[in-house]
Amino acid sequence: MSIRLLKTLVAVADHKTFSAAADAVYITHAAVSQQMRTLETDLGIALFDRSHRTPELTPLGRAVVARARTLVMDYDNLVPSVLGDDGLTGDVVLGAVPTTLIGLAPLSMSILRARFPDLRVRISPALTATLLSGLDRGNYDVAIVTKPVLMPLGLEFLVIAEEPLHLITGSEVTETDPAKILETQPFIRFNRDAVVGTLIETWLQENGIRVSEAMELENLEAISSMVHANLGVSIVPRPCVASAYAMPLNRVTLGPKPPTRVLGLAYRKEHPKLRVIEEIHAALLSAVEDHAPIQDLTSLT
Repeated sequence: MSIRLLKTLVAVADHKTFSAAADAVYITHAAVSQQMRTLETDLGIALFDRSHRTPELTPLGRAVVARARTLVMDYDNLVPSVLGDDGLTGDVVLGAVPTTLIGLAPLSMSILRARFPDLRVRISPALTATLLSGLDRGNYDVAIVTKPVLMPLGLEFLVIAEEPLHLITGSEVTETDPAKILETQPFIRFNRDAVVGTLIETWLQENGIRVSEAMELENLEAISSMVHANLGVSIVPRPCVASAYAMPLNRVTLGPKPPTRVLGLAYRKEHPKLRVIEEIHAALLSAVEDHAPIQDLTSLT
């Protein structure tokens, strides 16, 4: 049994089919099939149920995959741990919620690169639920997420910043009461599959506010563009870092205790690259401290 076979097994588990796994590990479909049969022979157990059109992992197979992930991570971390650089070289996969891709993520990664030029970070955007699931499967090393009501077992969470939600409107809106604005203007909803979308919906229901939905988007820049064009109003997080690309919008507070999202860094417990995660977290905190937005909610508040 070789580490190469275990890496292919993990790829099959992550990508669901032999063909997709073959693309991920840069070998042929036939080679994946042969490697999996070799691994089954070496272990003396059936890893796959081949009675289906697409082979599926058996219960024993899933248990082996879980252990294989740890072995593969330990193997990948072997040389850095011996050399004493704590893994601060090579590649790391960082998941990130889309709202951080302009602002927080690039600012913090620039800080990280200046500190550790041999560490290469690959950023993969997705919603929080997808990121948390991907962390559990080993698709990401670490992820910037919005803290859910309950963190999945086996994952840790380091706070980065709190971002209060506020109402954004275009230049044609002159009303100052957020409830009246929301009840009289078309509403551009933040994706309800996102944690932020759930926070917004909960706040609307708790305050008895009924909105006339115009569209539902998950990209903060797209939402801002629609609002800027006076196509509706929206509730979004107030970014924890200043952006050079911020549009000239009216910003209205949602009261003295607005709903707030907590941004943080999620990762698996006992991850072999804990030092890397610590440095990523430190870079994120530095970005928030060095680029804090001016408290400039408009006169409409």
